[in-house]
Amino acid sequence: MNTYLIPTTAAYCYEPYDHIYLVYANTPLEAYQTACNNLQGEYIPQKSQKYESYPFELYKSDNTATFPFPESQKYDILTEAFKNTKGTEHMGHFNVNWNEYTELLSKKADKEIWSNPTYPNNGILTNYLVHTYKRLRTERQIIRKDNYALFNTGLFTKYYESIYAYSDQEYNVSFLTGHELNQHGISERPQKANYFEDPSLLLFDWHYPIDIHFKHILEDEKNKERLPKGFLEKENKMCILTGAVELMKRRVSANYELAIPQCYEDKIQLLLPLCLDTDEGKPDLALAVTKLDNCYQGYTCLTLDMAYNNARLIAKPESSWLYSK
Repeated sequence: MNTYLIPTTAAYCYEPYDHIYLVYANTPLEAYQTACNNLQGEYIPQKSQKYESYPFELYKSDNTATFPFPESQKYDILTEAFKNTKGTEHMGHFNVNWNEYTELLSKKADKEIWSNPTYPNNGILTNYLVHTYKRLRTERQIIRKDNYALFNTGLFTKYYESIYAYSDQEYNVSFLTGHELNQHGISERPQKANYFEDPSLLLFDWHYPIDIHFKHILEDEKNKERLPKGFLEKENKMCILTGAVELMKRRVSANYELAIPQCYEDKIQLLLPLCLDTDEGKPDLALAVTKLDNCYQGYTCLTLDMAYNNARLIAKPESSWLYSK
């Protein structure tokens, strides 16, 4: 029996799915149906094929057994649940809101850009920590002991010392170098997250054509919001986009460093500079392409803010075209 965390919203409230309901079930569908039956319309569960879940029955405190709890209490609730579930006490480590630790980590790490207009207040670093922790949990690269836990953040100090996230027996989180871990009597040094097995995916191969999904890029409402206003006002948008892609291929062929990798749904994609509405040749968008057997598929465009945020998960982008104007 698994424990599923089902996002819910109050039936009378306009806030979307800002509560969480703990459900014991064997499958996501069973969890959804159980939530619907238990909540009886007072709260509306979000239907999904995949929820955050744990492969055992987590302890439910009195205030979570019957009703959903606010999402803001998630980390405190889960820490209590792990501490009171036999055999899972060690999983209480790092069950935190990483946004509360970005200022501490940014001061420890070598200086770089962790905020932009789309992701203010160290939002890029928050995204980095959330996804890095998730990846390391999948790779089983998080060391968990009875009195502490440890993982490699993948970041470095200005002296190129690896920075590790450390959680003590009271579940307090700090960021330490290897030298500082030694002072705690800790000799383990877990590996940083690994996002690719095939290094060839990190380089753009100009021999392969790029198949553009024109309908999605030009008609999907969310994607259209990312396109430059001047471009949207043009009549010959498909011709402009086609020409921009051809020019981009030549630029990337001349300088392979312009292709920046990102990880999307556990697959490596390349972000390529796209100029749709600038005369100076400065990119205003990033085209995300996925390599298939004999071609690249260009399905969507990202703003430069979005592209930088995504690319930083793998490595610090050095290419200047990714920086916002």
